[in-house]
Amino acid sequence: MQSFKEYKLYAPWEKAFNRLATPFERFLHQQTTTGLVLMFMTVVALILANTPLAEAYSHLFHTHIVVGIGDFKIDHSLHHWINDGLMALFFFVIGLEIKREVLVGELSDIRNAILPIIAALGGVIMPAMLYFGINQGLPSENGWGIPMATDIAFAISALVLLGRRVPTALVTFLVALAIVDDLMAVVVIALFYTEQIHFIPLFVALGFFLVLILFNRFGIHKPLPYFIIGGLMWVAMLESGVHATIAGILTAMAIPAKPSFNPEAFDSQIKTLTEKFRSYNVQNDFQLHEKQEPILHEINHTVHAVQAPLNRLEHDFHLPVSLIVIPLFALANAGITIDFSAMESMIMEPVTLGVIIGLVAGKVIGIAGVSMLAIKLGIARLPTGSSYSQLLGVSFLGGIGFTMSIFIAGLAWPANEAFLLQAKVGILLASLFAGLFGFMWLRFVAKPIHLKDI
Repeated sequence: MQSFKEYKLYAPWEKAFNRLATPFERFLHQQTTTGLVLMFMTVVALILANTPLAEAYSHLFHTHIVVGIGDFKIDHSLHHWINDGLMALFFFVIGLEIKREVLVGELSDIRNAILPIIAALGGVIMPAMLYFGINQGLPSENGWGIPMATDIAFAISALVLLGRRVPTALVTFLVALAIVDDLMAVVVIALFYTEQIHFIPLFVALGFFLVLILFNRFGIHKPLPYFIIGGLMWVAMLESGVHATIAGILTAMAIPAKPSFNPEAFDSQIKTLTEKFRSYNVQNDFQLHEKQEPILHEINHTVHAVQAPLNRLEHDFHLPVSLIVIPLFALANAGITIDFSAMESMIMEPVTLGVIIGLVAGKVIGIAGVSMLAIKLGIARLPTGSSYSQLLGVSFLGGIGFTMSIFIAGLAWPANEAFLLQAKVGILLASLFAGLFGFMWLRFVAKPIHLKDI
């Protein structure tokens, strides 16, 4: 019989795919993948919107899809289903990330969390103030929330490409900052970008949320009940006027963060099951003993039980959301018709100017300026192994506001195509400049403290 070691020789790639990685390393890898795919789909959307395929492209996303039972029907365009439906899964993953960070991640220790929290506050308030200052008194002033958000996928992708030139503590700082930033964006969407609230469906949605909390308190660890009630809460949110994607965040908040098995019980159970598994003689290489099959099922159940549903679902959903949901969102929303002859005048429009200044200058002043002030005052400390120059470069990367910024722009002016176009142009230009400048600054200007590690 071939030994396990000999078998491995026939699968040389398996080692690469099965390399042990921490949850944080997997998170970084997934964010990098998302950034690359998102960039590709953005380019595809821009090409489709500026070629003879533009009409077909527009027609596709305005196609209506009806889902209903009996007299109850939900009738929306494909564009709407992506922004209100699929993006609820994106917000679900964001909610899982926020909860994990608060419970066991960088935000669980106030000494480590204080700097990204302060930086995120500065990086949210300053861009909003600059935008509002430019658009105050104009019909476009409602777009103040657009430059608040940082696109974590693009920002992390830029940092990961820099490799060891950027200390791990600074990467962790940016991840924590972006997650706090996302949380604030969710609060802003819920409080300020809701046109009209229908209270009966809202109370129904809150009732479903209480059911989810009870599921958690009663120790229900199976995901299916949470998804069923979360789906019903999404429908109620859709009818209430509060943006339906908030249901994704609320569902994530109710997902259990503790496993069914603690590590000691898991270790004991696995040893018992593996001993039982070995007690049966296998007759050939192709068929297990009939009593080994149920043991394998029990081992599989035990492995799942020692993983918290929160961590398992975040791992399971991250790549589908990264490779399907977010790229579809980019394809549906990033396609803008570019008239280069009118580009100069469009950049000077209050909306475009407010978004660009907010995302570039606002983020840098808010993140770097407030962080440096907090460090000088002794409130926080500089990330280990990093310099002020590197902190400045990371603050520029914070000005990449793609996904959430476009999302908020759609909420700010759902029926004003002119403002929406100006906002998207501003988001694309600002994100492109912030990303390239931040990358070049960190690559060529900001020197690592430990040069021997380069």
